[in-house]
Parts: sequence; structure tokens; C-alpha cells
Amino acid sequence: MPEPSADPLALPPAILEWIEDATGSTVERVDRRPGGARKEAWFVDVKGPDGPRELFLRYDRSDPEQTRDPWTLRRESIVYLALQGTDVLVPTVVAVHPTEQAMLTERVAGDSWFSWIRDPDEQLSVARDFVTRLAALHRLDPRTLDLPGFPTGCTIRAAVLHELDEWERVIEARGGQLDPGLRISMDWLRAHAPDDDRPAVLVQGDTGPGNFMYRDGKVVAVVDWELAHLSDPMDDIAWLSLRAVQEPFTHFPDRLAEYAELSGNPIDEERVHYFRVMAETKLLVMSHAPGGRRLVRTGGWGGDLGNGLIYGVLHQRLWLEALAQVMGLEEQQAEQPPPHETTDADRLFDDVLGQLRDVIVPRVDDPLAKQRAKGVARILKYLAAMQRDGAFFTERELDDLEDVLGERPADVEEGRAAMAAAVEAGRVTDEEYLRYVWRRVARENELLRPASGVMADRHWPPLH
Repeated sequence: MPEPSADPLALPPAILEWIEDATGSTVERVDRRPGGARKEAWFVDVKGPDGPRELFLRYDRSDPEQTRDPWTLRRESIVYLALQGTDVLVPTVVAVHPTEQAMLTERVAGDSWFSWIRDPDEQLSVARDFVTRLAALHRLDPRTLDLPGFPTGCTIRAAVLHELDEWERVIEARGGQLDPGLRISMDWLRAHAPDDDRPAVLVQGDTGPGNFMYRDGKVVAVVDWELAHLSDPMDDIAWLSLRAVQEPFTHFPDRLAEYAELSGNPIDEERVHYFRVMAETKLLVMSHAPGGRRLVRTGGWGGDLGNGLIYGVLHQRLWLEALAQVMGLEEQQAEQPPPHETTDADRLFDDVLGQLRDVIVPRVDDPLAKQRAKGVARILKYLAAMQRDGAFFTERELDDLEDVLGERPADVEEGRAAMAAAVEAGRVTDEEYLRYVWRRVARENELLRPASGVMADRHWPPLH
């Protein structure tokens, strides 16, 4: 398995050799593309006896045995192969690596960022077509699909409990202290698992804008299937609403009404709220690291530092909002910092950001480099806000910790550890802890506001 420190802008020679062996062609060009996070996206051009061929490579350098990660490209390849030739359009699989996490497909011509569509009529056409594909997915009988490793013939309740059991195994294998918030979520999900004996369906998980490709007003491929599993159709509706926060998906209630008509599955709002908690809890499980730390999704393997920071806080906020919906919690707000006089540090941050915006980014042609440069700008905006208001928000968190714990900790790190221990011991209720975390996340959202832009005020879309 290649080391994570390997050059993120180059493919290992062994992967290039595999591509040539699998295609009977010579690799002429490889180009890493934006997106994909740890699961890298590559354009691969090969040339063989029948001429040139444009391919697409998904490649993950990490080792699932070390990360204890079941959401792998191997799982994704199983779903891709199972869906070949169905009404759910997925790229044609060329080859799957026998040992590494690598999958080669035909390259599909199209775009993936729904927000890039400027024509409202085209937006509507694409969104409606995606809903058609999602309904087609949920009409498939999983028993007719070749899905090795997936549970077979199970009910919705059994599928949900199977999913929760899988998360428990991941947490146990990675070890470390369980974050109280994750424990609260897991307990709630088990206690309220749907009592539904209807057959489970195949769901994409993480479905919606950004995870499908479109061209000329139509969906041309549904991509990113590593989170696929068997569940309730409302599971995918919850994930669709989650991705609609990131990229608004036309008028969401209208799309849900169309889905219900096409699929025959009425929208069960209570069930959607359940699976919103489940979706965000899954992201918490995925970020639980060995030793009990939260896995910070930074720039490993060439990742986008800025996006990782922004979406990390966004998902924490959405997780709390989803829990509040089902537990009756009141929204918590951040305090407003006092007015701030401009300093030399402020001016330096402004000058550096201006250089990035006006000089560097406009002259960058490579899409990946341009995306990363914008990510660096977001980090700088966050650091500028931290320099300006970080101390103020730190003191407010210490105030919260003192109010709940009865004494003021020496620093935030000590206070958070004491808070976790108090929750575990039953001296602090789950509700008290969630209110404290929500205020903490609200402050972090304020510090990220200059970097997040409109994302700082995005919330779950309405269902009706």
C-alpha cells in the first residue's frame, strides 16, 4: 500500500502499470482533478491498438486495515458493478484493482457542481431528472442485484440496526474514548430505530447534488457510492436534503413531491428527521479517530484544507439542528465580539488575501491548484478572524464550562476533558452537554463566517 506521504499529484508506478495491463494500452496522460477528498479523482488518457481512450480513475491511498474504514472503493466498486445496465446510470467499469483501492471507469462527459448551472430552466430539468433516477434506484429489488457483503432480504428495521452495528464495530476497532455527543446520537438512534418490516432498498447514501454528473439538462451518471447500503428510502431523502444545504436543489418540497409520485414512496417527515440524525451521526463515526480524537479532515493526500474546515463546522451545526428537531432542544447562539480596531496583522492578512484573489488565482489554469489556492484563502480568513476574535470566544467557552462544571478550568482543553468526564459520570445531562456544544459550534461558525460566506447561514431545507 503506498504511503500517505507519497506525492499527491503523481500516481505510483504500480498503479500506472495496472492501468496499462487492464486496458492493454499505454498511459499517455494522468491529471488529478478537484474533488474526491481522500478518494482521489484522476483523468487518465490511454492509447492502444484501437486508438485513444479517455478513462477515469478513483484511487484511495489509505489502508482500510489501518483506518478500520468499511466505506471503501471496494464497496463502491461492488455497487457500480451491480448497477451496470440498470436505469440508475453509473459509469461503465473498466477494471477494479485486485488489492489496492483503485477503480477504473470510462470517463463520462459532464459536470458535477449543480451550483454552476445558471439557467433556472436547466437547473429544474437536471433536478427533476435526478429525482427520476433516485426513484428508479429505490424501485430496484436488492435481491436481484449482485451485492456481496451486503445483507440480503432484510427488513428496514434490520437494515438500520445492521448499519448501527457496523458503526459500533468501527468505533471499537479504532479505540479511544467515545465523544459524548456521538454516544448520545448512537443511543438515540438505537432507541428510536424504525419498527418497519417492509423490505429494505438499496440507497446511495450521500446522494444528491455534487454526487451526480449532468450534461444538456440531463443526468448522465450517478457517482460516489462508497456509502451505499440497504435501508429505508427516506434515508436517501435525508441525505438529499443534506446535500441540498451545500448546493440548493431548486424548490426542495416540489422535488420531494415528484419523488413520491415516481417512486410510490410517500414522504414520511418523521422518518426523514430520524435519518437526518443518522446521516450526521455517520459523519461523526467516520471522523472518530484512534485514541478517541476527532479525525480532522485536513489536507492529507492533497486534500482541500479550507473546505475541510468549513464543512466540518457546517456538519456539526447540522447535526445539532437535526438532534434539536427530534429532542426539542432550543437553538443556541454565539455572542457578538466587541468592536475591534484594525491592527498591522489585520492589514497583512488583507494584503495576502488580495494577492491570492487578484494576482495568483486568476493566473492559475490548473483546476486542482485553483481549488487549493481558494482553500488556502479560506484558511487565511479563518486565521484572521481567530487573531481578531479568538480570545473573546475562548473566554466565553470558559464561562460556559465554569457555569456547568462549577469551577473555571485552566484552559479549554482541560475544560472539555472535564466536561466529557462529567457527562460520562452522569453529573451533566445529555441536554446540558448538547447546549454547551451548540454554543461552542455557534462560536466556531462565527469565526469561520468570513471564510464560509453564505454557508454560514445555511440550514436544513423544508420538507413541505
